[in-house]
Amino acid sequence: MSGISFPSSSSGSSHHLQHSQSASAFFPPSFDPSSATSAFQINPLAHHPPRTPRTSIISNSTTYNADTYNNTEEQGEKPVYTEERLSVKDDAHSEFGYGQAKPQVRVTEVWKELIATSTGRDKALKLLQYSIRVLLLFQSNVVNGGYSRVLRKPRVESPIEIEAVKRLSSTAAGLSIARKCMILFNWVTPLNTITQPQALPFATAKGIKPPPPKPLLYSFLHAPPPVLLDLVNSLSDDISTFSKLGLLGKRLGERAGRFADWTWFATTLVGLVEVTMERQLVKTLIHDVESRLYSETMTTMTAGSTAGQLADEQELKKLRLQLHWLQISRIKLIMDLIFVSYECFRIKRAKDTVKTFTGLAAAILSSAKLYHRHHTILSKSPTL
Repeated sequence: MSGISFPSSSSGSSHHLQHSQSASAFFPPSFDPSSATSAFQINPLAHHPPRTPRTSIISNSTTYNADTYNNTEEQGEKPVYTEERLSVKDDAHSEFGYGQAKPQVRVTEVWKELIATSTGRDKALKLLQYSIRVLLLFQSNVVNGGYSRVLRKPRVESPIEIEAVKRLSSTAAGLSIARKCMILFNWVTPLNTITQPQALPFATAKGIKPPPPKPLLYSFLHAPPPVLLDLVNSLSDDISTFSKLGLLGKRLGERAGRFADWTWFATTLVGLVEVTMERQLVKTLIHDVESRLYSETMTTMTAGSTAGQLADEQELKKLRLQLHWLQISRIKLIMDLIFVSYECFRIKRAKDTVKTFTGLAAAILSSAKLYHRHHTILSKSPTL
């Protein structure tokens, strides 16, 4: 036992000093190695600092734009981890509903804002009009009213039922005229788009004169085809409406109505192409974000990468919502295409039934889109 030598206190203290220096070089001052439950800290010597959240480019179509974050790593600047930058995680949590609850928007408030616009009133009257037509399909067997029973065999109706059917038929026709009057002069919007001069960024600079205005014919020849179709369709609808009101001749109104149907058919086809291309773009963006999220889950989770993952999840949620409403728009356009095809190609088979159900489906889908738009605006309003 006497031959065993113990390390002196000086060597032990030097060894402890070296160990503490190496530990302090690896761990930050706030790290407590003795505590197994201490919070996770960022390693200042890590080769891969926390990634700045990035978002994909979303097309400016619908209403759903993702938040933008400054990416200083891509610009070659040294990233600065301030409190504002590290608070992205808290902001993302609040966006997902983990933080402060958003104010609830009542249904009556949304309908109040919706009916305050001419488009909202048109959708409300369209819902009422085609609901009455569906009711007439299932309840009426009056031949001269243009409706037939769908689910049960015709039977002899009482005078009260016949009078109710006539009143409902008159109401549906009156709602159709009211809707046509409500959308009068809609051609002003595409006309303003065609004739309005394009604002150039250098036109307001000092000492630079704006270019001279182009002739009106030049503006019409270089206008986008969808805008021209919208202009012609609105003008034809107005002529047809004035004819039904008795202001113009019946023959002119019928020709204008048929021309309006063909322009509506072309406009619907163009809209279907645009929505299909936009759906493909959004699907590509969703695939990119999902791939980025998968790669993030395979890497080491740090404070910055967690904030980036939450930002990508938020963007993925917005993209999926945008894809959902694009699908709703696509179905609505298909319903409109079926409806107007019966008028353009003069299809007689099951005309009333098909037009009634496709019109009701289009009314429900368009009203849902408009309701969602007003609900989103009210939920973001600071007055709530």
